[in-house]
Amino acid sequence: MRALAAQRPRFGYRRIAALLRAEAWSASTTRVLRLWRREGLKVPQKRRKRRQLGHSRNACHVQSATGKDHVWTWDFIFDRTTSGSQLKWLSIVDEHTRECLALKVDRSITSEDVIDTLAELFAMRGVPRAIRSDNGPEFVAHAIRRWLDQVGTQALYIAPGSPWENGYAESFHSRLRDEFLALEIFDSRQEAKHLTAAWREDYNHHRPHSSLGYQPPAKFAAGCAAADFATHRPQPHTRRAEATPLPVP
Repeated sequence: MRALAAQRPRFGYRRIAALLRAEAWSASTTRVLRLWRREGLKVPQKRRKRRQLGHSRNACHVQSATGKDHVWTWDFIFDRTTSGSQLKWLSIVDEHTRECLALKVDRSITSEDVIDTLAELFAMRGVPRAIRSDNGPEFVAHAIRRWLDQVGTQALYIAPGSPWENGYAESFHSRLRDEFLALEIFDSRQEAKHLTAAWREDYNHHRPHSSLGYQPPAKFAAGCAAADFATHRPQPHTRRAEATPLPVP
């Protein structure tokens, strides 16, 4: 019965019973049902196909940040505790200043958790013009897209299967993996949270960043005038003058 269920995963217990009888097994449908339940077998639920969002025109080298809090980028990265339990980090980075605005770690992070984290950041820092991400299910969730639309933030989804188009997130996660996750052992979620907070503080305030003239991101951000989006006068960034800025609504 288990072999037949593995070969034909879309068959339920009635069809499996018919196949068993065809192979000369003395198996009533009732008996197969009892064994089927005891073995924990079931027909997998069909998953609805989802349309991929995103375009290459949303790539970081096409629509670039022109000032502080102009474009944020977010993504997830994973590791495990010593017991093998999954840990999941949500990172939010300002593409212009390279500041790590949030680095949330937990066993799992849902779209509701993402909204809560963003709402807290928006209250402290203001609403960015856009947030760039890949097509992860947490980012394309209807709740996320509807909420971002309500607060006036554009969701920039990169083309599917093109992580290089979200280069700032990829670069940050490369540093996070190399300088933190690959060096620390996490015995628990609480320990991971404590170490993550300490690493983020060091990254923002003490770690020299090569693309910022070896200034820490927080120091560079302090010298940046926040883009005045209320009067539509974003400050240009000469290092990315060749890129196309986001259109002004």
